[in-house]
Amino acid sequence: MKNTRLLLFTGSYASAEESGVQVFEFNGEAGGELTPLDQVQGITNPTFVNVDAAEGRLYVIGEKANGQGGKEGEVVSFSINPQNGKLTELNRISTMPAAGSGQTTTCHISRDTRNEFIIVCSYHGGLVGLVSLDQKGLPVRLEDTAVHTGQRNLPGQEKPHPHSAIFSPDEKFLFVSDLGLDLIRTYKINRDAKTLEALGDTKLHEGAGPRHFVFHPDGKSAYVINELDCTVTSFLYDSAAGTLQTVATISTLPEGYPAANNSCAEIALSADGLFLYGSNRGHDSIVVYAVDPATARLTLVEHVSTHGGHPRHFALTPDGAYLIAANRDGNNLVVFSVDRASGRLSFTGNTAALSKPVCVKPAYFPAAD
Repeated sequence: MKNTRLLLFTGSYASAEESGVQVFEFNGEAGGELTPLDQVQGITNPTFVNVDAAEGRLYVIGEKANGQGGKEGEVVSFSINPQNGKLTELNRISTMPAAGSGQTTTCHISRDTRNEFIIVCSYHGGLVGLVSLDQKGLPVRLEDTAVHTGQRNLPGQEKPHPHSAIFSPDEKFLFVSDLGLDLIRTYKINRDAKTLEALGDTKLHEGAGPRHFVFHPDGKSAYVINELDCTVTSFLYDSAAGTLQTVATISTLPEGYPAANNSCAEIALSADGLFLYGSNRGHDSIVVYAVDPATARLTLVEHVSTHGGHPRHFALTPDGAYLIAANRDGNNLVVFSVDRASGRLSFTGNTAALSKPVCVKPAYFPAAD
């Protein structure tokens, strides 16, 4: 990737006085060295970010007091200077108003490629929010809220917990993983009315706790990592109907390691779709599977230590050469090289100290002339 530079944006658990959002330069030619470029204060718990490299925008979720004893979600937008990685705040709006002592803080943010909407999920509020963007790509207002209701029978599932919202490859559908209800709910965005329309549910096994969800690059299969019982469930995907057909469920843990001592977090596919990665918090590892794209079946390749506690998130670099793990309790980012032929990971020795990282997002930008 000549004439480009790879920037890495991170979100963390942090007070408004701390630097919860950070920017690093990632040097793949030097084996994955991380160089800090910028940091931003003034946002409470900016735990998840979304990068629009083409327009030089960064969208960051945060939380704030509602003045009545409750906490609500907000989104803060920044411009990105690709030459030096500096962030400049553009605007901030509330995304999830909370009444009284309620909590509607958000845990995930996604954006459509048309730059018309962002979608936020409120784990504690049981809500999914549709936020409109203006022609400059700045969030304007919360247009619609989808409310999840019900409960399951197990601890951690006493109410709905939407944890992520992922677009289908053609962006006709939106898939919301609800950890509390053991289901993935399919939505369509009515772009004229600016509303979320629920189409149906894909139910998972009891106690699964679906968290994050990913589509195969060929658009014919999809995979969800289940936080509570430490499994990955694979599906075949009908893109015309927007429906998922369950194929199989496989453990993320080595045989004999108790699931009660672990919970899962992030999931990602290699760009060629041949390998799937998931993070274990407790076992503190990345699990690697080989993928059969035709059947969506998975075969275990290996488990690799993340060299830090509680890998809440990780990301593959766009060129597929590296994986960066964000260890929340290890207070570090850890860089692995990826063997493209086998999918296996090797610790590079490169790390960066970072307080309570929750999200890491890499993106290419034009290099300085």
